[in-house]
Amino acid sequence: MPGIWETHMTFSLRSRNLFKTIAVVLALALPTALAISSADARVGGGSSSGSRGSRTYSAPPPTTTAPGSASQFNRTYTQPGAGMNSAASAPARGGLFGRGGGFLGGLAAGFLGAGLLGMLFGGGLFGGLGGLSSILGLIIQIALVVLVVRLAMSWWQRRHAPRAAYANANADAGAAPGPQTSHRSGLGGGLGGFGFGANNAPLEIKPDDYEAFERLLGEVQTAWSNEDVAKLHTLATPEMVSYFEQDLAQNRARNVVNKVTDVKLLQGDLAEAWREGETEYATVALRFALTDKTVDRNTGAVVAGSEQPGEATEIWTFARRPGSGWELSAIQQTN
Repeated sequence: MPGIWETHMTFSLRSRNLFKTIAVVLALALPTALAISSADARVGGGSSSGSRGSRTYSAPPPTTTAPGSASQFNRTYTQPGAGMNSAASAPARGGLFGRGGGFLGGLAAGFLGAGLLGMLFGGGLFGGLGGLSSILGLIIQIALVVLVVRLAMSWWQRRHAPRAAYANANADAGAAPGPQTSHRSGLGGGLGGFGFGANNAPLEIKPDDYEAFERLLGEVQTAWSNEDVAKLHTLATPEMVSYFEQDLAQNRARNVVNKVTDVKLLQGDLAEAWREGETEYATVALRFALTDKTVDRNTGAVVAGSEQPGEATEIWTFARRPGSGWELSAIQQTN
């Protein structure tokens, strides 16, 4: 029975090759998975959480500290709405070519209606269009004029709206946008995020504000490591604290605790700052050193992370309301 033996041997070879492939994949994936779990242990879980007001769904501008793009939010209470700069939330408009019909939609409907009238009165489907042929050229000209006017208006708005906002920001603050060095902290100065309208007025960030951001970086990490939810409530928005509580509950379920120590700001700069009503926002890029380890609650043995210091780069957004100080409103990872 040579055929059966040949089939069996071929199957055995294929099985061994398959097992070898799986073993290689697991060997490569396991260190990566451990590295990811270690990197995700610090405050915020290594994900992007929180809200940036009306700019939640708009990526903050790149900076020297974080030249890449910021990750979209994995967790946020903010839903896309009329005030969001989100293409997905923009309503469909009619216009010349819009889904709501628009000018060309109405024109096509008129031609169809004329054809149906021709059928009803015995002239055939296209009989009713005979009387319209004399004005067809005029309709085409009108359509072309409308199209040109709309394109010109769109170009004009795109060209002049940002320049007007930039000029107003310079008039108010006397500074150009972009990161600038602060001599009193590791953060950059300057202005950024020049919005449109009264709800996105530019905001000047002063040296005292940068010192507050640097202080919050350390205090939030310390409160997180101590699992001090009451302290976190004084440092972050209720939304952010709710995410911290979820992450801490997951750590307790795994009988581990994450310890983040030796936090030191290495570099930072401002991405943008703006006002929305009475609330002020500032988004800053932070590169900081830290020792990030996760230990067993009972034995104290390190189960993830390391005793060796490392570095992380994140984008933090702070919010401030009248009569209160800055508090953490969002954390975003960098790509």
